[in-house]
Amino acid sequence: MSRGFVKEDDLEHAGTDLPERPISSHVNYVTPVGLHQLENEADALDKERLALLSQKDNETAKQRLAVIDRDLRYLSARLEQAILVEPANQDSSTVLFGAKVKVEDEDGALLQFHLVGEDEADITQQKVSYVSPIAKALIGRKVGDCVVWQRPAGAMTLDIIEISYSI
Repeated sequence: MSRGFVKEDDLEHAGTDLPERPISSHVNYVTPVGLHQLENEADALDKERLALLSQKDNETAKQRLAVIDRDLRYLSARLEQAILVEPANQDSSTVLFGAKVKVEDEDGALLQFHLVGEDEADITQQKVSYVSPIAKALIGRKVGDCVVWQRPAGAMTLDIIEISYSI
């Protein structure tokens, strides 16, 4: 696009009017690892923010500062609301927050899920939010229980094989 169609004011404010990151309405339970991740992310952003403050006349730096400030507000709220749950203090016979649950599906395939806080969830590491459908199906159950996981692809029956609370 030609610069003739862009107001100078628009360029100065591009990227600085960001929407806030939504804060979940669910209780912010965190594992020790999840709390550490939130703290580390906030510390890293604080350091990056300090480094960029000297470049505040640079438009790219201004845009990045806006993103950092928004993310710091989000992390600050999440840390303020965090409720630390020590997995070692959980009832090891029942699936609760922080549990690692090994299940067997209808086809005999073994799956493992670690029930964690919303900010810690990462399916590539088998970490699922405690408010996810799979977690809701598992919470409160015991080894030997059979649960039905309601998925968009259809219901799946899972047998709970093992529950652990190791970090």
